[in-house]
Amino acid sequence: MTTLITREELAREIEAGSVTVLDALGGEYYAKAHLPGALALVEADVDTLAPRLLPDKTAAIVTYCSNAACPNSQNVAGKLERLGYTNVRKYRDGIQDWSEAGLPIEP
Repeated sequence: MTTLITREELAREIEAGSVTVLDALGGEYYAKAHLPGALALVEADVDTLAPRLLPDKTAAIVTYCSNAACPNSQNVAGKLERLGYTNVRKYRDGIQDWSEAGLPIEP
């Protein structure tokens, strides 16, 4: 199981620019709202897009989706780990928790 990251930890890392954040919802959900600087990467595209979007397999990566009930972030994280990415974490509570905490989202 992928290591979890808290909202507070993720906010600090986004502010510091020390993490690549991946929105595992993609599509119109991503277009509507996503965490600051997040890239869209859905499970079906991991094999083809990850090498280009994430060339450094040791870089800090965090996946998220809508909330704790959404499996997408774990699915994307698991695929990345199977591809050899070594520093993948999951923000389990997702964009719902982030926005309810009053933190900024991007359209």
